[in-house]
Amino acid sequence: MDFTLTPDQDALRQTVRTWLKTNIPPEWERLASGSSEVPRPEAYELLRKWQRRLFDAGFIGLTWPKEYGGGGLTFMEELILHEEMALAKAPPILNILGVGMAGPTIIAYGTEEQKKRYPAKILSCEEIWCQGYSEPNAGSDLASLQTRAVKDGDHYVVNGQKVWTSFAHVADWMMLLARTDPSVPKHKGITYFLLDMKSPGVSVKPLRHLTGEAEFNEVFFDNVRVPESQALGGVNNGWAVGLTTLMYERLTLGFGLQMRLRITFDRLLDLARRMQKGGRPVTQDPVLRQKLAQLWIDSECLKYTGARGITKLLRGEMPGPEASTGKMVWVDAHQRLQELAVELEGPYGQLAKGSRWAVDGGVWQHSFLRSRANSIEGGTTEIQKNIIAERLLGLPKD
Repeated sequence: MDFTLTPDQDALRQTVRTWLKTNIPPEWERLASGSSEVPRPEAYELLRKWQRRLFDAGFIGLTWPKEYGGGGLTFMEELILHEEMALAKAPPILNILGVGMAGPTIIAYGTEEQKKRYPAKILSCEEIWCQGYSEPNAGSDLASLQTRAVKDGDHYVVNGQKVWTSFAHVADWMMLLARTDPSVPKHKGITYFLLDMKSPGVSVKPLRHLTGEAEFNEVFFDNVRVPESQALGGVNNGWAVGLTTLMYERLTLGFGLQMRLRITFDRLLDLARRMQKGGRPVTQDPVLRQKLAQLWIDSECLKYTGARGITKLLRGEMPGPEASTGKMVWVDAHQRLQELAVELEGPYGQLAKGSRWAVDGGVWQHSFLRSRANSIEGGTTEIQKNIIAERLLGLPKD
């Protein structure tokens, strides 16, 4: 990749930088935490308005076609935007799964009607999306999913269950994989539906996790009727469409989360400068300094790994299995970052939100606990290693 900017790209950088200085919500600093992940519930409304503000300014969906609400630019402009947002410590968007996964997949596989109906409302945050993939007995082996969709006239009737569904409790739409033909090999009988979460028969039950919050959900389908026109990419072609979504997910994790990781790292540096060990600033401890330096190096490596993926997209190619490397590296770096934050606090690292002596209100303890899920969600680290081994290195299947 050539990092030399054209005059137009340099002008975009200056425009974004100036805009961010005056538009980041002042209350964000109070709500921001040591996390670079999924937004916390208390920030939902602010982040919904923030995403709308980005949309109105033309700073979201830069690579999407203009006719579907995007900017019609390249991933180089997207990279510039992410770099500036990292420097400004800007808030994340709320509709993460919609922008990173649903929208690009709809643009790739949708009918003209679908492409005109959904992407713009995804970008503006008018409609939040969630992902209906994992089931109680079909996580890593996604092709074993058992949620059924049976043809009934011009509708399909869906019955089954999904689990670990982020944002289902606030989502308007779901990317749903369901089995439409049980008589063929398991990969070939799946269809990808765009499901209205307000449909009769859809019920959402929260799953409370380690932090005490209910971020994930179970979703149940009881005779839910979905119009056949809501199938994306054709009936029984859901495996190919679903893999495209996963490739975009890996790209988003390796690309967008590098920005969030850098923002969190800068907050970690601020924490390090304020903490002491043995009466001396922890920044004078050579071991801790080395750990901080390694995290910065890892963040930069992740940035350039993401840039290689962008080079592929600039050539007009789809994201491929190499994006799994970005997700795996980010998981390791982010978990080590959170562990170091607690270590830097020394004895105060045991104090969480609610204690008057908790450092920074206990936000690092919350994000440390939340980071435990990184190596499971979005495809486990073990699965990422298998993808890299089989599809990149050409090793035999396990």
